[in-house]
Amino acid sequence: MRRYAVTEFSRPLCTLVEDDPVPHGTEVVLDLQRCGVCHTDLHLREGHYDLGGGKRLSLAERGVGLPVTLGHEILGRIAAVGPEAGEAAGAIGRSVLAYPWIGCGACHRCLSGEENLCAAGRCLGVHRPGGYAEKVVVPHPRYLIDVEGLDPSAAATLACSGLTAYSALRKIGGDPARDWLLLIGAGGLGQSALRLARALGHARIVVADTAPAKRERALALGADRVLDPADPGARAELLALESGLAAAIDFVGTTETARFALDGLRRGGRFVVVGMFGGEVTLSLPLLPLRALTLSGSYVGNLGELRDLVDLVRRHGLTLVETETVPLDQAEAAMQRLEAGAVAGRLVLSHRA
Repeated sequence: MRRYAVTEFSRPLCTLVEDDPVPHGTEVVLDLQRCGVCHTDLHLREGHYDLGGGKRLSLAERGVGLPVTLGHEILGRIAAVGPEAGEAAGAIGRSVLAYPWIGCGACHRCLSGEENLCAAGRCLGVHRPGGYAEKVVVPHPRYLIDVEGLDPSAAATLACSGLTAYSALRKIGGDPARDWLLLIGAGGLGQSALRLARALGHARIVVADTAPAKRERALALGADRVLDPADPGARAELLALESGLAAAIDFVGTTETARFALDGLRRGGRFVVVGMFGGEVTLSLPLLPLRALTLSGSYVGNLGELRDLVDLVRRHGLTLVETETVPLDQAEAAMQRLEAGAVAGRLVLSHRA
């Protein structure tokens, strides 16, 4: 089998050829059908996150070892199962979505169903080999979700893009029928969030993006208003909203986008940061209690949320983001396109039809 891996940080992917994996214990081997290309893959290839102020978070110091086979939006057919995989043996040939945000399985977070927050995570495409490969090993069948009948390229993106948007939306609370919601960033994540927000009953949605084409796309997808956060009058428009801005979700995560959201929130508002493009903000601490603001981060989502999301997509017949499918052996070219900002929705790698 072939896999496409980071063998040196800040360098192009390399092609590695090795024996096909043989499942042990509860493991399940998938023949890859689709794998989404995510901005997180770009951070992993670079080997760090930009923390702002000249500071970096080194992934090597966080337990990410080389080589790294990227890819965490994994959809494939069950090809082989280990002797302890149980009922998965009867599902050979079925298309399944893999939950990639796997934890240690033993800590409090894992036992409470929040493996994505495990401090000793063993995530597919990060710590374990991911979907930029012809075959993928999933450690247990509980991480597999049946997606038969769904478009495979669209379904693959649910494991990260869709899940991240869904989990962030679940954190804002309030009254979706009355409260104004701001979504910052109208790329793949923002588009997914806009569609999901409507399905979840949010009736007043503002989308902010500096790109005119993305703002136009957001209007076409049903946004009530669109704003350019670089426009000096945009903050005034947020402050003038009837009943004020109740919540903002930032899918970009820069100093500028965070400042834009914080300045626009009403008293009691909630700010959820998802994007990790890098930066920092200075906060006046007395203003947090005076304005009663809630600031939180949202990191992907848990397995239960992914199952709920797949059910929601089935019930509503949703397609969360437009996808473009490219061959698996073009993984490096796909990453370069994403890095250059030349992707409107989501690129998805394909190995098998």
